[in-house]
Amino acid sequence: LRIGIVRARFNDAITQALAQACRAELERLEVDESDIRLVSVPGALEVPIAPKAMAESGDFDALIALGCVIRGETYHFELVANESATGVTRVGLDYRLPIANVILTTENLAQALARQVEKGVDAAQVVVEMAQLLRGLKK
Repeated sequence: LRIGIVRARFNDAITQALAQACRAELERLEVDESDIRLVSVPGALEVPIAPKAMAESGDFDALIALGCVIRGETYHFELVANESATGVTRVGLDYRLPIANVILTTENLAQALARQVEKGVDAAQVVVEMAQLLRGLKK
């Protein structure tokens, strides 16, 4: 399987941990390191454009979107969380490509830290399972 990963750099320590856990699980699931492409974007709102470009290339069997949005004092949290999720979902539906949306949306840093490894692992498991499912449906 060829897997594309897009990681938002905002809340960098969290998203780096997500990416590391995700890559380690992909390798455990026997996805060759040379078949994993990781790119970074500034923040969660910029995430959807990179998977869209990856999907358009036709080079990937599945995609993973990684980011972290922590609630602040303004409505900006809802805007970023909702718009990034909508964009990521749209890419998967428009291109019929499995995409795991692991843009964490948490109330605080402690919640993000508690989820950074588990959700990275989950993302890898989801895309491998879905990519294999879709391959089976094409037969």
